[in-house]
Amino acid sequence: MKQTSLFPKRARIVEVGPRDGLQNEKKFVDIETRVELINQLTKSGITHIEAGSFVNPTWVPQMAGSDDVFSKITRGEGTSYIALTPNMRGFERAMEVGVKEVAIFASASEAFSQKNINCSIAESITRFEPIFDAALKNDVAVRGYVSTIAGCPYQEEVSVDVVVALAEKLLAMGCYEISLGDTTGVGTPAQIHSILTGLLQRIPASKLAVHFHDTNGQALENIKVALELGISVIDSSIGGLGGCPYAKGASGNVATEEVIELLDKLDIAHGINLEELTKARQFIREKLSQ
Repeated sequence: MKQTSLFPKRARIVEVGPRDGLQNEKKFVDIETRVELINQLTKSGITHIEAGSFVNPTWVPQMAGSDDVFSKITRGEGTSYIALTPNMRGFERAMEVGVKEVAIFASASEAFSQKNINCSIAESITRFEPIFDAALKNDVAVRGYVSTIAGCPYQEEVSVDVVVALAEKLLAMGCYEISLGDTTGVGTPAQIHSILTGLLQRIPASKLAVHFHDTNGQALENIKVALELGISVIDSSIGGLGGCPYAKGASGNVATEEVIELLDKLDIAHGINLEELTKARQFIREKLSQ
């Protein structure tokens, strides 16, 4: 694939705070607060919001009641509210509350896959097959996540070839986009450049997004690398909420407001009202501090 050193004219934010962010907060956040946060994020102009996760609450207690969240939010015109559905039962529950976009996740690390979802990478892909079939029948978009692209807390090295093969497989199965996750936040700009360059030789930038944790304070620099390579979709979390409960030391997602500031400095359009976004950040910070 042809690569570019020019920044895109426009970037799209996928806001993951209400799901990936809140799922790793120690303080339980009630349904009403989650609904209000999503409504405020909608008001800011964000067009893609991870609103919840249909997983067993035994494993992720903070995501209990996601069906109620999806039922109560005020849906904005042209806004996609994404649900994480790790299995067919989760997908079915999402369909019951009118979800039109779901996300599935796989790891580029065998060790992390076992720790996170108790199966191998190959087994995780097999589990997704009925979800893709059902999504096609129900006109539901599927977004794919590939985690631990730059490192894993449980194994020494993650192969770029595995990342590429996994991304290609998920796209072939029906994902419209692959979000590439530096789950532990250990990736350096040089490493991220190498990984993304390898991917872009096989996959167009229009099919890729980046999801960087800020463990070592390099998320914004890594995002800039992605932008320079023509990748224009960025996952971020309001106020930098959340990390990964299965990745020790992951300090949290990159803050959406900081990404917006970076885009503004680079003169990249995004369509998000920073004032409204700041109100949403203040709202959830106050709720978490009570």
